[in-house]
Order: sequence, then C-alpha cells, then structure tokens
Amino acid sequence: MAAGAWPGLSLLSLCFLLRGSEETCPSVCMCTADTLSCSSSGLSRLPRRMPSSPLTLDLSYNHLTWLGPRGFAGMPRLETLRIAHNQLASLAHDVFLNASGLRHLDLSSNRLRAVERHYFQGLWRLEELVLFDNRIAQVEGATLSGLSSLKKAYFSLNQITDFPFFSIREHSHPFLTMLDLSSNRLATLPWEDVKAMPGSAQRGLYLHNNSLLCDCSMYGVFWHWEMKGFDSLEDFREDHVCAVRGDARSAVHFLRQRRIFQNCTVSNTLSLPAVVLLSNLVIFEGERARLDCQTSLGDKEPSFAWLTPGQGYVDPAGGGADENRITAFANGTLEIAAARVNDSGLYTCTAVDARRTRNATREVNVTVVRPPADSFNTGYTTLLGCAVTTVLILMYLYLTPCECGCCKPPGPPAVPSSVYNPGAFVSVSPAGSPGEGAKFPSRHVAFLEPLLEEQNQSRCLKANEEPLPIQWCWENPAVNETVFLDAGIKI
Repeated sequence: MAAGAWPGLSLLSLCFLLRGSEETCPSVCMCTADTLSCSSSGLSRLPRRMPSSPLTLDLSYNHLTWLGPRGFAGMPRLETLRIAHNQLASLAHDVFLNASGLRHLDLSSNRLRAVERHYFQGLWRLEELVLFDNRIAQVEGATLSGLSSLKKAYFSLNQITDFPFFSIREHSHPFLTMLDLSSNRLATLPWEDVKAMPGSAQRGLYLHNNSLLCDCSMYGVFWHWEMKGFDSLEDFREDHVCAVRGDARSAVHFLRQRRIFQNCTVSNTLSLPAVVLLSNLVIFEGERARLDCQTSLGDKEPSFAWLTPGQGYVDPAGGGADENRITAFANGTLEIAAARVNDSGLYTCTAVDARRTRNATREVNVTVVRPPADSFNTGYTTLLGCAVTTVLILMYLYLTPCECGCCKPPGPPAVPSSVYNPGAFVSVSPAGSPGEGAKFPSRHVAFLEPLLEEQNQSRCLKANEEPLPIQWCWENPAVNETVFLDAGIKI
C-alpha cells in the first residue's frame, strides 16, 4: 500500500515543480538562460515574480508609469535593464536596491521631468546611462556623484536649462568619455566648471542644437576645442549656433561666422592657454636643435617661458637648464645643445604680452632617436661575395697545381706484385658448406695494390721510358706452385 503511494506522490511533486517554473517566468515574457524579455507585452506594472538568474531584462514598449522601491531586488545578477518607450514620470527611492551590478540602464523615451539625486543611488558599477528623449528640465547636483564607473551619459532631446558640470571631476568620473547634452535649452554655461572637467569628458561633450548666447567666454571655449580637433565639433560643425544679444531669431553659426567675435581676446577668456601651433620634430642624439615660439599674439615685446619635460620652466631671465645644455633666449627660441634620448617629450612655450593681459602658446613634440650604426651596402657585398666564390670554383676546376715541376704528366706507376698474407683473412665460405674448407684448407687470395716509386727518387719519367708491367701472383700451396702473370692472369 505504501509502495503504491510513491508514484502518486512523485507525480504530485512533479506537477508542483512545473507549476513553480511557470510562475517563475511570467506568461507574457520570454525567458532564456540569461535574458528575460517582456517588451511590447502591454505591462502597466512590473511582473510579480521574475527569475533571479537573468543578466538582461527588457521592459521596453510597455505602459509603465512608476517604478516602486525594491523593484529589482530579486535580480542580483542583473547587468542590463531596458525600460525605454514607457510612460515613467518618476522613480521611487531604493528602486535599484540590491541591483548594484547594473552596467547599462536605458530610460529613454519616457516622461521624466527631473533627475533627482536618489534615482541612481548604489549604482557604482553603472557604465552607460541613457536618458534622451524625455521631458527633463532639471538635473540635481549630486545625481551623478556616485556613478564612479560611468563612461557614457545621454541627456539629449530634453528641456535641460542647467546642468551640474561641477560634479564631474577627474577623481569622481575618471572614465567618462561622452556626455551628450545636445538639443536642449542651455543658454549660458558655467564655462569655468566646464573647463575644469577631465580632458576626456571635454572631448566627448556634445552641445550642438542648444540656444547658447553669443559671448566671448562661450566662443573662447569652443575655439580652444576646435584647435584640439574635438570630434564633437567636427561632426556637428553646422549645428553649433548662438543667439546674438539673446535674440533667437538672430542665431548664427559661430564656428563659420566669426566676425562677431573679432573684438574678443580669445586667450584672455581661457584659463588654459590656447594652443595655436603644434608641430613635431625628430632629431638624432647629439645634434643641436632650436625650437621657435611663433604664436598669434602679435605683441611687439612679449615675454616667453618654456616648459620642458623633466626640466620644468626655462626662461631667459632664469638661465638654462641641465648645466646650460638647454637654453632659452629673449626672442623665444629654445636651444638644445646636445640632444639626449630622455629629452624627448612635449615642449610648451607661453608668450605673454607686455601688459600681461593676453597670452598664447606653442607646443612642439620633440623625439630624439639614436643615430643608426655605420652600415654597408648589403647588395654590393652580396654581389662581391658571389663573384669571389665563382672565381675560386673556376680555379679549383681548371687550375689544379701539378705534383712536380715537369711539363709532361707522369706515366702509369710501376705496380710490383704483392703477396697476400694467408693468416690475415678468415675463410668466407658459408658455415653450412660441408667439405668446402676440407678440400682447400690453405686457399689464399692475393690483393695487389699499386705502389709508387720511392719518395726520394725523381718523380718525373722520361718521355721514352716505358712503364713497368703489372705482375699478378697466385700461390697455390696445395700444388706448391707460384705463377707470375704478365698483363693477364693464368690459372
């Protein structure tokens, strides 16, 4: 009886597990191993139960109007959250509690009117924040303070009139490379705060299609970025406009029409010097180099100061650096008497007018390389080696020296007979041949080798002298007979 109850209990447990798995994945969503997609599902609120394993959650194209606290607390592995194209107007406190692993957050195309400081608390790993195409008019000061890993932030197509540039600094946002504030309602910016942002953030700051006011401070910053070749200006050159005297109807393309800024002192508006010339110089180690300080300052009696890598400031009044090896002159020229490899780097010259109200700079990137070693012509050397080798081969083939001083070659040498020693060889008859060794027990074979004449005699033969005949000898101890053969072998 008990044994018969086990199959029923197992079936009930299986049904319970299947039902639980169905509740884990919402019926209107599609679940995979790492993704939970609930887009275009007509949702007006978050599903009650969601699996905890997905890395990506897609809630785009729904009707969500509000995100409550701890809305994603049950998904600690979540890295990508897309809630674009909804009707979100605000976010509750602690909405992202226990979701600190978020790296990509997309809240674009919603109805957010402000970005409050508590919205993104705890998201210290967030790398990409997408908020374009909302109705945002205000971004509170500490909104981005805790986002230390932020790389890209998109705030375009909103109604922003003020932005907390002061909260973006090198120590707080070291990885920020893009800040898109285009197509907003920015009129005046705190340019000093903008210039204090990290260089990578300035390079990726997009401000086109805003209602900026035309003034020297604004133009000076953009002129400085243009000299640096920032892509944010080059890619949208025609979309940078400003309003003259605040009148939007008199908007001008200030990067193309510069006449209205002809009375502006560009370098005076910048806390950082404006780089007007940038060049590269490559010299060999030990050579003398002269760097000029040509700028657009145009003053009759400017003063100059050079900033050298590793040596600090060098000016004519203070003398040279490194035991007068690097010297600055009154006309702005910097001389390096004998360049060294460690002199490589960026040399910056700052020119200041007599009233010390204007300045301009010039940068020269110097590279010192070691001179190449004395080299030879590899092709010529190879050709010469081939020629010498060919001559040596020809000499070996055709100019082999004679062994004597006579003109005629020697005749065949006399080859006297040589008798083979019977005890030096063992019979090579097969071991299995009976009677063969018994029939000829003392059979010997004589190998005749030619012998030259004695070394102390003359090695030249006369023309009429006949060579000695070759004699062959065969000894047969069985018959006690020795036969000498002349020019042949007789048995």
